[in-house]
Amino acid sequence: MATRSKLKSLARKENADKRPHAVAKHIRISPDKVRIVLNIIRGLNYNEAISVLKYTNKSACEPLIKLVNSAAANAENNMGLNKNDLYIAECFADGGPILKRVRPRAQGRAFRINKRTSHITVILDTVTE
Repeated sequence: MATRSKLKSLARKENADKRPHAVAKHIRISPDKVRIVLNIIRGLNYNEAISVLKYTNKSACEPLIKLVNSAAANAENNMGLNKNDLYIAECFADGGPILKRVRPRAQGRAFRINKRTSHITVILDTVTE
């Protein structure tokens, strides 16, 4: 049984995506709010994406700047790529764990408040011309 799991892990490593990426988990912003900004920067090259994020007035921009910079640093340090040749190939925001809170209401009732979190992934790729 151990041999089979070794084979499966080797196959998983061979089929893994080799592009540079970065993941930020448990970011305390709703995934819907993050997706608005991700749709703006998807497909842009690295320098354009950073400049757009700096001048966009959304709360999701601050963690996204850090995340794109982290993915570019991974590409530069781990794979030897140049930052100027990178573009944002894929980016998506998935829902993380929900912090459930209660708001007291009249006559002893309580309403639920869901404080949502996000798992954000940015995948970069090189421009092929």
